[in-house]
Amino acid sequence: MSPNEPLTRRDALSAWRAFLPKVAAYASSRNHVQVGHENVSRLGACIRFRTLLEDEIIADTLEEHPFPVAEKWLQEICWRRYWRGWLEMRPEVWSQWRKRVCASRHTLPAETLARAEAVSSGRSGVACMDKIAQELIETGYLHNHARMWWASFWIHVEQLPWELGADFFFRHLLDADPASNTLSWRWVAGLQTPGKTYLVRISNIEKYAPSYLRGNETGSERLEDGVVSARSPQEIANPDRSPLVDYPTSLAQTNGRTGLWLHTDDLLPEIGPLAELAPVSIAAYFSEHVYKTIYELSAQRIASLRAVTQDGLDRATAHYGAPAVIVEAEDPVLGLGAWAKQEGLSEVVAFAPLIGPVHDIIHRLKLHLSELDVRLTLIRRPSDVTAFSFATAGFFPFWQKMSRHLSAPH
Repeated sequence: MSPNEPLTRRDALSAWRAFLPKVAAYASSRNHVQVGHENVSRLGACIRFRTLLEDEIIADTLEEHPFPVAEKWLQEICWRRYWRGWLEMRPEVWSQWRKRVCASRHTLPAETLARAEAVSSGRSGVACMDKIAQELIETGYLHNHARMWWASFWIHVEQLPWELGADFFFRHLLDADPASNTLSWRWVAGLQTPGKTYLVRISNIEKYAPSYLRGNETGSERLEDGVVSARSPQEIANPDRSPLVDYPTSLAQTNGRTGLWLHTDDLLPEIGPLAELAPVSIAAYFSEHVYKTIYELSAQRIASLRAVTQDGLDRATAHYGAPAVIVEAEDPVLGLGAWAKQEGLSEVVAFAPLIGPVHDIIHRLKLHLSELDVRLTLIRRPSDVTAFSFATAGFFPFWQKMSRHLSAPH
């Protein structure tokens, strides 16, 4: 695991304090892929798991820097929320992607699957792209520019299914986010913004990441400007938008024995609407077996999930003074149900999971807990409700609303 990828809250806060003075230079330096990546924050994983909140970063930024100076940085912080809000209103994009990933492994020609394996293993024959694949496998991290180049190479040069490329990233990126990962790949493919694709160009790599080319330019002719052409996607670009689920943003008075369920969509319960909860027990789900067999996550990715989950439990125990357990059952629904039953709970409280793996179990979990006479209460952070409500169309209409919101006195 890369030592520069902060995961725990302590490391996240330390990394953020060190980067805060660099925000002023972010707009001019962010596109360059530097060795060590010191020009970017490397906060993606802790933001994804919320060991550090976007709200904290935004508040610190605006206290330290004028809005015009920090705007590009603030946009980058808000991109993840934009993607999440967009997917919350179109959940079938996630479910259909997962189905196509599974189906592809059984229906694609053997030579296509073999080529996908070679390219994702860093054996494509295009040296700079192979360096990117190897960096991802070895460190669990890629600069955003490198992510776009490699995704474009996979889709438009190798002409491989975008779904399998997105799955490769999802299995290895320590900050893999269901919304950001899935929708960014769709954007590169030309699905997210119909008619617009992202094409990798060797001149762009020469300008922003010469280290990927240094010493070995084998295969670079496949990326020459004007050589790469867009591969037309076959599926419908965007489904109809559904209303956001109306989750409460504050906790009503709880009665009886209450348990807190912590999950990796939000591991900071001690700050925000759950801070005053008085749980008698805290539980988080973690199953190495499920992560390996269902999602086929890399060992690094599983280790990062373990680290952030344990950090969240440790902080929650310290904050609430309640015992915490890790539920390791193969079926998370049955495992969490067994915990609720053992603790004699009448209610389980949690942050509302986002569209993705955790959300996928919610319907079954609610039914199972109901059978045990246990109520499941899901809470959403007020700032998420606001940001998600702005994500009805493209990013720039979102940012117009979001920037006005951030600039307004609160």
